[in-house]
Amino acid sequence: MTPQAMDPSGPGNVASAQPSGIPHVTAHEGQILPVTGRQFEISAGDYRAVITQLGAGLRELTWRGEPIIFGYQPDELPPGAAGQLLAPWPNRIDHGRYTFDGREYQLDLSEAAKDNAIHGLTRWAAWVAVVQHPDRVLLKHVPHGYAGYPFSLSIDVVYRLTADEGLQVTISAANRGTRPAPYGTGQHPYLTAGAPVVDDYELSLPTTKWLPADDRGIPSGTPQDVDGTPVDFRTPRAIGSTKLDHAFTGLLRESDGLVRARLRARGRQVELWAGEGYKWLQVFTADTLPEDRHRKAVAIEPMTCPPNSFVTGDDLIVLQPGGTATHTWGIKAQGN
Repeated sequence: MTPQAMDPSGPGNVASAQPSGIPHVTAHEGQILPVTGRQFEISAGDYRAVITQLGAGLRELTWRGEPIIFGYQPDELPPGAAGQLLAPWPNRIDHGRYTFDGREYQLDLSEAAKDNAIHGLTRWAAWVAVVQHPDRVLLKHVPHGYAGYPFSLSIDVVYRLTADEGLQVTISAANRGTRPAPYGTGQHPYLTAGAPVVDDYELSLPTTKWLPADDRGIPSGTPQDVDGTPVDFRTPRAIGSTKLDHAFTGLLRESDGLVRARLRARGRQVELWAGEGYKWLQVFTADTLPEDRHRKAVAIEPMTCPPNSFVTGDDLIVLQPGGTATHTWGIKAQGN
């Protein structure tokens, strides 16, 4: 597929992501910090969230005092990429090697056991908190290059809670450099609706195609119809013993343009929605995680592009110098 070229004059101006009328965040030198850095708590109505300085990750999200994502402790690195913001690409790059604009690049192999680069570059960086309000926080990743990615992207994220609609996350990227840059984004929340294991969850997944992959998580073919397969969850049904670690596309959007995946158990529903520009959902039933997290929650990951898009160009965004891109997703809870 042909990469998308983003218009510098189009929507998604990063400056527009900054909430108005809210105070700047002041850092405190000499403060003792956990490994995930400063913790930014926001709340609205029955919702409460904690965002970390490390990677601008979503560490906790609760509703009526109960978790609706599987979180972790502030002095613990995010297990299984829990809640991490993924940029400038989600998922994997085969052997960490890609060619862009006529040049070949080699990334560090962050998934060394499978010889892949995985989940972008910014998730282990210390982000800068620009402003915070009781119901929202804006963090920024300042532009600079990385080994294998010599491009200068400025990335902002706004986490916002509302009493009625829950969590909204807006990620805005701007190319501040002198050359075009390949780009994609995603996020890695593990949803939970209160049941002890995912077997007891009912999953609704409005997608029409799934992407075959090899044992390294690299696509091994073209997207296939879900019809008649064990990964067809267009009609809500129990997950049972089904093992999922699949990228899905052909998203079925509702009249407002959003795609909504839903997880239900014990009278509670947790919904992940994704706006235009998110063309893929990666769904993972946590089968490879350690015992304390094994099949305890379902990762539903909104992604703008599939695995290995830096190599294939599939749904890859190309940010021209001065170009911007903005994407929005969220989580909402209902029921008991």
